[in-house]
Amino acid sequence: MTARAAAASRPTIILTETDADRITDLALGAMQRAPEVARLLLEEVERAEVRPHGEMPVDVVSMGARVEFVDQAHGEARAVTLVYPAEADIAAGRISILSPVGAGLLGLRPGQSIQWPDRDGRERALRVVSVRPAAGPADPA
Repeated sequence: MTARAAAASRPTIILTETDADRITDLALGAMQRAPEVARLLLEEVERAEVRPHGEMPVDVVSMGARVEFVDQAHGEARAVTLVYPAEADIAAGRISILSPVGAGLLGLRPGQSIQWPDRDGRERALRVVSVRPAAGPADPA
């Protein structure tokens, strides 16, 4: 499947304007050190429905959100908070948007699944179970 066909078969995602702008800048800056994840993030921003912060549903995986998901390859359930790279700490359950799983969860809602490449390039299904929005104002702009 081509990259374009893969992107077209993915579920609809929603991003805030601020997240879309910041993630685009981050992905462009990461092209040298993480080209595959950067490319995938840019594709996701491009195909996303972008909304002002005040029009964002509370159950969408956005930056700072706590998300419970199932990696359907192993049936393993995990709960993580999606953060920018400087805040990432896997031991504390904070995963970077520049990680394959973090990039794959972005913009999804409970019940949605996505086929997403892992670090080894193998496709795996990630299914969102629940989302708790970021605490406090997530959009200072």
